[in-house]
Amino acid sequence: MPLSQLPLDRLPIRRLGPDDLLACADLSENRGWPREEHKWGLLLAAGVGHGIADPSGKGLLAVCVVTSYGPELAAIGMVLVAERYARQGVGRRLMRHVLAEAGDTPLSLYATSNGQPLYEELGFTEVARAEMLRGRFTAAEPAPERSVRPATAEDVQQVLRLDHEIFGADRTHLITRLPAFADHLRVAEQDGEITGFAALWPNMETHVIGPVIARDTGTAQALIASLAAATDRPLRTDIDTGHSALVTWLKANGLEQITTNAVMIRSRAELPGDGNRRFAPLTVAAG
Repeated sequence: MPLSQLPLDRLPIRRLGPDDLLACADLSENRGWPREEHKWGLLLAAGVGHGIADPSGKGLLAVCVVTSYGPELAAIGMVLVAERYARQGVGRRLMRHVLAEAGDTPLSLYATSNGQPLYEELGFTEVARAEMLRGRFTAAEPAPERSVRPATAEDVQQVLRLDHEIFGADRTHLITRLPAFADHLRVAEQDGEITGFAALWPNMETHVIGPVIARDTGTAQALIASLAAATDRPLRTDIDTGHSALVTWLKANGLEQITTNAVMIRSRAELPGDGNRRFAPLTVAAG
């Protein structure tokens, strides 16, 4: 039977690949999100995209991406349903498909206020909130003195070990893509030991800061200030609201809150790793 004659609950869900990047970006635009082609490229390369083709033959009617970090955790992002198919159960069906594929693997996601009720219905629990900030960094309030420099190839193994320790799961397949994905990658160090790292990557008219992994708030501030000095674009970042000192410092330096999202998890009580040293994610794709 042609797709155009199938009901929505029988349309096939398929894996997405790099060739679907433009269709994913089109769907983002359809829902009023930025196209974010650069981010889509990373997510489709490092994660597994799931999508439903639009029965009209024009692109995709629904998508999401799952990024696996091994048996400890997987992250769901970019959950999108085309406007003409919204509120017809398509998002719920796609999520149930992802949950079935994940099995016992805990899942995390960032939820908007619109998406949160569905995720709660599917067994997700809010464990934190993240504040999205945007603006031109003024450097009005200086960062503490720390030794920060551009990352080199020799830093990779230390960065991977630090990320695994703090994030609590193996992100090798993402972190090793950072040098090519980001415009700037910085490390902080003390006595020859890397104590934090952060990246600055292009996204439409802004530069996004993330991830930010650091020993303490002062180190996170120094990394962000170093990255901010490398661009004349507005900055955007997502900071866990538990890091109130960092949020206050960013606002004092010209960034303003755009929105807050719920950090949610399923099949475990909390996120793995050390939240005290995990300041900003690599990418946020709230749905």
